[in-house]
Amino acid sequence: MTSHADHSPTTHHQALIVVDVQRAFVRGDGALPEAERLVDRTAELITRAREAGALVVHVQNDGPAGGDDEPHTPGWELHHPVDTGRGEVVIRKTHDDAFQETSLESVLTRSGVRSLAVCGLMSEMCVQATARTAVELGYRVVLPYDAHATYDIPAEPGISAVVPAAVVSRVAAWPLSRDADVTARAADVGFTAPGPTVP
Repeated sequence: MTSHADHSPTTHHQALIVVDVQRAFVRGDGALPEAERLVDRTAELITRAREAGALVVHVQNDGPAGGDDEPHTPGWELHHPVDTGRGEVVIRKTHDDAFQETSLESVLTRSGVRSLAVCGLMSEMCVQATARTAVELGYRVVLPYDAHATYDIPAEPGISAVVPAAVVSRVAAWPLSRDADVTARAADVGFTAPGPTVP
């Protein structure tokens, strides 16, 4: 693998990938345990990315028929408004990994992005899968710990008691820390505009 950059700590990234922050998961009875914190932190990141001229990519999961995030149902809608006037992009996906069978990599390449921050949900599924592929593609990646979240894992007789969501998120982030920057706070992540675009 040829890296776009080394993985030394940095505070400025050229893109923000907001993974699956959809109404079904952050509002109402089915919301994540830490939905309010997640919404606040992702909104904070979006605001700072916009102000810096960084690319903002909103990832939207197309769930199965009858699912909470079935396309074109209220739960499927993105929670954060998309500012298309700033060139923000929506990437729809059907797999955990936002790069799989989507245009995400080509969007980042065309925009001249070499480094990015990943936030959203769920920590152990779509966030981890997307961040892992970004690392494998050679992007410099930061995962702000307080800007991703998930659900509790329910108890399973003979296997384990309930695994709290905070523990699941911690375990999901741990293997990424060898190759990506895992920072405690979204407030520590800065942004900058991408470099020259690729023709």
